[in-house]
Formats: sequence, structure tokens, C-alpha cells
Amino acid sequence: MEFENHTFPSRRSNLVAFSGLVATSQPLAAQAGLKVLRHGGNAVDAAVATVATLCVVEPGSTGIGGDAFALIWMAKEKKLYGLNASGPAPMKLTGEWVRGQDHKEMPALGGIPVTVPGSLRGWQLALERFGSRGLDMLLSQPIAYARHGFPVSQRIARSWARSTDKMNAFPDSKRVWLPGGRAPRAAELFRNPEFATTLQTIAEQGYDQFYNGPIAAQIARCVQEAGGLLTEEDLANYQAEWVEPISVPYRDGYAFHEIPPNGQGLTALLALNIAKQFDLPSMGYGSADYYHVLIEAMKLAFADAHAYIADPRHAAIPLQGLLSQRYAEERRALISTDRALPPAPGLPQTHGDTVYLTVADGEGNMVSWIQSLYMGFGSGLTAGKTGVQLQNRGANFSLEPGHPNEAGPGKRPYHTIIPGFITKDGQAWSSFGVMGGFMQPQGHLQVGINMIDFGMDPQTALDAPRFNWTKGMEVALEPAISDEIRAELEGRGHQLLGKGIEMHYGGGQAIVRDPDSGVLIGGSEPRNDGAAVGW
Repeated sequence: MEFENHTFPSRRSNLVAFSGLVATSQPLAAQAGLKVLRHGGNAVDAAVATVATLCVVEPGSTGIGGDAFALIWMAKEKKLYGLNASGPAPMKLTGEWVRGQDHKEMPALGGIPVTVPGSLRGWQLALERFGSRGLDMLLSQPIAYARHGFPVSQRIARSWARSTDKMNAFPDSKRVWLPGGRAPRAAELFRNPEFATTLQTIAEQGYDQFYNGPIAAQIARCVQEAGGLLTEEDLANYQAEWVEPISVPYRDGYAFHEIPPNGQGLTALLALNIAKQFDLPSMGYGSADYYHVLIEAMKLAFADAHAYIADPRHAAIPLQGLLSQRYAEERRALISTDRALPPAPGLPQTHGDTVYLTVADGEGNMVSWIQSLYMGFGSGLTAGKTGVQLQNRGANFSLEPGHPNEAGPGKRPYHTIIPGFITKDGQAWSSFGVMGGFMQPQGHLQVGINMIDFGMDPQTALDAPRFNWTKGMEVALEPAISDEIRAELEGRGHQLLGKGIEMHYGGGQAIVRDPDSGVLIGGSEPRNDGAAVGW
């Protein structure tokens, strides 16, 4: 396999391995997954060990109080499986009730935005179907880090400190996450013995210990005392589910795969369907034409996403029409090559901090896994003495009466976290993802196109500078994009945010598998603390 020669400033090289590879946003977690592979576990086992460790070492971004999604390729079956482990709203929650609490939009803090944590049921489904190792082995490393401590890495320390005010607002969160009254600094040891006990209980007695009994009681009590409606019954009744991935063909036998709604993977596919109608290689990587076309495609995709994405159990979503070639051509026709236009949803025919990890094993299995609390430390709540922080995923519900994504009992909200996967000629080619709220489908678009249209290796595709469309005509560009390109884009009507504004451009990981040799090539995001490790 050969890659084109593109170079961008980075402190990292590709990790090349054969027997197994793990890439994620924190090196200790990546090594925990690799340890499982080296002891005979498969990619699914290693993925759960990795994400469980991330729940300890990157606690502002993920935890067992959050949700998860995964795309799992099983080599023997030559099949891609989709896993939706996102939890619903409490059965007592309605948009009318929230509006009656004098909210014009869903709050982001406290008990109201807390939805049922789904991630553990996702671990359960994945391991019961494809795993080969028990929880006692897979949770041993995260339990050890929680009990005995781990040194906090640099960027995680920085983001932890930004959540100080949020943690200070809730006594249990302040006690657990701000020892000595402040966030731990880089390279300081941090311990969470309460979470170690919770994980040990789950490892010894099973997943139901989280959704029933004393742990569930503490979660429900915490949420209700903070003004929310989550009950023990809501927790006990939850189950994750297998879903059929959605996909669009791209060029030369490639296809992009995503989880269907309520996730926003549809957004990435809508943008890719538009982008593939342009001759991007002839525009040249990083040209004004390149950025203009991708920004416009992304704007149109988000307009449709916000209009249509909801829980498919409660709303009719015109997936077939949205992903049809006819609709893609209609949307592409709206794009002017010399003028930026405001986004608006179409009418198809009817037929937020996160962790991402990817794992591949020597048998050809690959896992694309994403898990999140949504915003940094989620709702700000920590459940009693469990050491578990609770997500605020309900903040993504709409309060517009009648909207497909309006808050409602048992509904899952529009979800930002999305794992990505690329096949070539029907075989696994790349497991990849880019975490970061509404940046995620934008990252999937840019990193995927970098690898396919411009022949970049995984690390280079991740290093390349990105844009982040925010709203309307506004878009941010990373500082590495030249002033000349900026001026040309502004001349087309794009409203560029200033270089001095701190923006998030996502955090990605990617593995490409050479179909001929089985060699694994992995890259890890230079914008966070992550690493790719292998053997």
C-alpha cells in the first residue's frame, strides 16, 4: 500500500504493526487495550478495556454515566455491526414540563438534562456477542488506576481545570474531582477510590449492579435532588440495541459507514454524498476551492440533520430519500463555486467532550468505538459515593413543540457522537473517528477525504489543518491555513472567525488495514494527548 507525499507539522509518525493496534486519546488507555490483545483477547475485548480505562484517566470526557456507539467489523463473517448504546430520557420528562420550568431551551447543567447512561449496556452487548475475555480481566487495569492513582496528562489537565466552576457547584463533584479544592495539574497523581469500588462491583457481580440496587438508587437520588426526573425504574428498564449501519458509496469501490439516527452520522454521509460530485483532487488539497466546497456541503448537511435527526422509534426519518443520489444532486446544485450561501434544509422524497478509540487485531477484526458524557464532566453531577459522573445528553433535545427531536418520555436525543468506518470493495479498510461535539461529522468528512481523495496515510490525514463550521455563514479555520486562502474565502462571503478565538477542531484516531498483507497503519490525533500502540 502506498500513500501520497503530504506533510504537515506534527510530533507523530504512523504506528505500523501486524498482530494488533490500538489508537485513542490517552496513552495509558491505549496500552491497556494493547495488553489485552497481547494476552489473547480480540479487538472487542481490547476496545472495552481501552474505553474502561479512559473512563478513569480522561474523566471529563467519558464515564460509565454516559453513552456509547460502535461499529464492529468481524472478519470471519465479513460483516459490519452497529451498536447503539445511547440512553433515553426519563419516562416522566416532556417538553411541556421543561418549558413549564421557565426554560426556553434545554438546560445543560443539573438534573434535567440527565438521560439514562447507556455505555455499560453497550459493553455488555458487544462482549456477550463477540468478546472472549471476562470483565475481571478487562477491568483490572482501570480498577488499578482508579484505586492507586495515575498521572494526569497535559491536555486532559487543561480541560479538567476549565470545568472547575461546574464541579464547585455540586458537593459530591467538588469532593471527587477537585481534591484540595482544585483540578489536578499535569503529571500529578489522581485517585478515585469510590469509582474503583464501583468498577470492582461490576467486574465481580455484573452489569446489572449498575442498573439495579444501591448504585442505581444513588444515581436516581442524585438526579432528583438536582431537579431532574430520572428514576430507578428508568435505569432498570434500559437495554442497548444492535442497529443496521447506514452507508454511501464513494469513489473507486470505497464506502463510508455510520450509525443511523439518533446519531448524527447521517450528517457526514449527506456531506460526503455532495462532496463526491466535485473533482476534489483537481482542486488541490488545501485550496480555496477545496475548503469552499466542503464547507458548503457541510452546511447543507447540518441543515438537514437539525431538521430530521431524532429517535427513529418516535419520529419518521426519510433516510432513503436523504441518502439518495437524486437528493444529493439537488443539494449539490445549490452550491455556487464563487459565493457562500446560508444553509437551509431540503425536502427529500420519503421512501459536548468525548473519547474515541479504534482497535484492530491480527485476525482482521476492527472496532470503531466512541463514548461520551457530552460536555466536559457532563451535567456536573456525580452520583453519591459511586465516583460516577452523569452525562447531560438531554441538552440536545429541542423544546420546539412538535419538532421530531422535541424532549419526550423515553426518547433518545439527537446524539453528536459517531464512530466511522470505511470499506473498500466490501472489505474492511479503515476504522476511524473524530470526537468533538458538532465537529465530529466535519472531521469524518475531512479526514476521510484526505485518505481517499488525496492518498494521505492515517497520521497525515489527522495532522492536516481543518475547518469548523459553527453556524450560518460563520466558519473557523485552523491557524496553519494561510492568510491568502482566508482572504479568498472571505471574498466568497464566508465569515471567518478570528485566529485568536480558541476553537476545537476535534480529536481523531484512525487505523488502515492493508488488504493484501494485513499490516495495520495507525495514526493518533496531534491535538490531544493520544497515542497509537501496537505489536
